[in-house]
Amino acid sequence: MAGHDNIFAAPIDKIGDFTFDERVAEVFPDMIQRSVPGYSNIISAIGMLAERFAKPHSKVYDLGCSLGAATLSMRRHIQQEGCEIIAVDNSSAMVERCRLHVNAYRSDTPVQVVEADIRDIEISDASVVVLNFTLQFLAPDDRQTLLEKIYAGLRPGGILILSEKYIFDDERAHELLIDLHHDFKRANGYSELEISQKRSAIENVMLPDSIDTHKQRFEKIGFTSSEVWFQCFNFGSMFAIK
Repeated sequence: MAGHDNIFAAPIDKIGDFTFDERVAEVFPDMIQRSVPGYSNIISAIGMLAERFAKPHSKVYDLGCSLGAATLSMRRHIQQEGCEIIAVDNSSAMVERCRLHVNAYRSDTPVQVVEADIRDIEISDASVVVLNFTLQFLAPDDRQTLLEKIYAGLRPGGILILSEKYIFDDERAHELLIDLHHDFKRANGYSELEISQKRSAIENVMLPDSIDTHKQRFEKIGFTSSEVWFQCFNFGSMFAIK
């Protein structure tokens, strides 16, 4: 069973960069529910979108799958014959647990859990691709390249679902949304120390984009349609259709 997230509860002399290691994998479901507003709504709707967009005998990718929440949601909803879900993560601790979660449920839709860097894998014959809070952890220079590869591997009419933390150009709005997010975390039992230490640890590994940056990228790559379908404070999810 997953534990309770107290990774940043005690003072840490030297806060290193955030890593998806064994400690994080152990408490990940608790951490993400208490840290990301609307996370369970996003996971549910990813399943609904997959049901709508998955095509027979196509591939569905969950890139940066962590413990497989989006994968399992899609597998519950996909009705089409011959679909295969490919779930990819570069954390061995996450992959190990993801395989256990996937194997705990029976389904007609096979899932292949792959330990790899999402920048290295081939994407082909895809009807659905999910990047659920994953792109923001890539170096900014790698984001466009990955999205171009996804676009090339998607069938016409295929969908990319991209969930991210956002930054906002209006400084007053940006600060207010950050404060509301911190209020959300306090309401979920995180202390001031945990909030400030987690923020310090994650700042070097997560550099978010604005919604406009995402939309401009999608348009430049060639997606015909894109929009924000969910937002809560400075977190949200978008779709882009080829």
